[in-house]
Amino acid sequence: MFKTVVDNSPLIKVSTGKFAATYALDGSQMNPLEAFYATLAGCAGVFAKKACKQLGISAEGITIDCKPFAGPGGPLTLSRFRTEVSFPAHFNAEQKAAVIDSIAHCAVKEIVNDGPNIEFSIVEV
Repeated sequence: MFKTVVDNSPLIKVSTGKFAATYALDGSQMNPLEAFYATLAGCAGVFAKKACKQLGISAEGITIDCKPFAGPGGPLTLSRFRTEVSFPAHFNAEQKAAVIDSIAHCAVKEIVNDGPNIEFSIVEV
């Protein structure tokens, strides 16, 4: 379960059993939408590392750059999310393809792709 208590500060603190995250509305930290994009980038990194571990090679030196592109509804909509992967010289074509394929199946991206099947509910307790 994730929990936030709303107050009058520009910060939004979200906690779970083990961890906490802080977001901001004043530009002092990421806002929740930026954190969502960061989550997609982080997931790409996790899946790149998993692929490298499975291949028995070091992930050292892989660079992943992610860029969201706003949709027709403006900056609060997302029409495309581009992930660019750069590899160190010691990666061969087969290894690069395996890492890119793994990144393509990042769990967060898969949830977003399945989005129309997610039921959201808001209830007063």
